[in-house]
Amino acid sequence: MPRTPLELVPLLGAEQRAAFVRGEVDAAIVRLPIDRDGLHVIPLYEETTVVVCAVDSHLTAADELTSEDLAGEVRIVPLDDVLAFDVPGTEAPRFAPPETTGQAIETVATGVGIVVVPMSLARLHHRKDVTFRPLAGAPASAVALAWPADATTELVDVFVGIVRGRTANSSR
Repeated sequence: MPRTPLELVPLLGAEQRAAFVRGEVDAAIVRLPIDRDGLHVIPLYEETTVVVCAVDSHLTAADELTSEDLAGEVRIVPLDDVLAFDVPGTEAPRFAPPETTGQAIETVATGVGIVVVPMSLARLHHRKDVTFRPLAGAPASAVALAWPADATTELVDVFVGIVRGRTANSSR
């Protein structure tokens, strides 16, 4: 739909549900789980969980890490964490958690600790002084398209159809 403008609005994981309640978005790419009450949700894909570490970290010797590899590491969990799972054997930092994932990765770049995030966030906040490795056995982060059930418009219906793979020649 080349003549229909699409405005992209960045949302923090903790604010994704509230954006619908406040009427700020017609539809959104969200990270699951989300309270589905009053929403239509289409799961899209699952994202690999990775460990972000400094480029000179001993963790970079492996192509893939396990939770056992992280034993004794300082795990920084930002306040906007979207994974909410525990990595046994890691240690909590002796400082307050950073507000954002970006700030946590900045801290990791100094050689202090690790951050566990979905791969897209590691790529979004990529720096020359950090790298990431997949974390084997970690839960994946599910991503979905969501929109309010009571605010479905013709344009939202068309967009959802495109996401589902329908074309102009497809039938419903």
